[in-house]
Amino acid sequence: MKKLDAYSVSIGVLGAIDTFLTATVILVPVWVTFIAWASFFILGGKSSGLKQSIASNLTGIVIASLTLLAITALGANPFIAAVCVGLGSAAMVQASKATLLTAIPAIVWGFASTVGTTVATGVPITTVGLTNPGLVAAAAMILGGLFGYLSEFWGDAMTTSEVTAVSNQTRA
Repeated sequence: MKKLDAYSVSIGVLGAIDTFLTATVILVPVWVTFIAWASFFILGGKSSGLKQSIASNLTGIVIASLTLLAITALGANPFIAAVCVGLGSAAMVQASKATLLTAIPAIVWGFASTVGTTVATGVPITTVGLTNPGLVAAAAMILGGLFGYLSEFWGDAMTTSEVTAVSNQTRA
């Protein structure tokens, strides 16, 4: 099977499974898992892409959580929020100096997913426990990265090389 066709099957089936699981068993935002899934692929896939994606996404989550905590502590008004988000944005760029975190967009996806999870759930960042939006976003990002890894593995397993396809035709 051609690579894009194999990936269509693996991503399509696993996308359906991800959607079902996040709606029934693992209650995290499915859109965050898909962001992490894309992050995995954009960072080159394989185990190195998985490590870089998860590390970058989680770094964004930590920075977003600290930013949201600062906004809450300083009085959540538009000026305070703007200053805190500006500082958080600068922190994301500074974090990219680390070798594992060079992909700034992947850090931003973690940040944005945390803020989005906070807004979508209405659960404040100060919440203690498993419903904390930072923890929920982190779980979703890790799950999405793992789905990315699995979809690549399965897609590659279903892919036939052009050389193999040609040699099989020659034998017939």
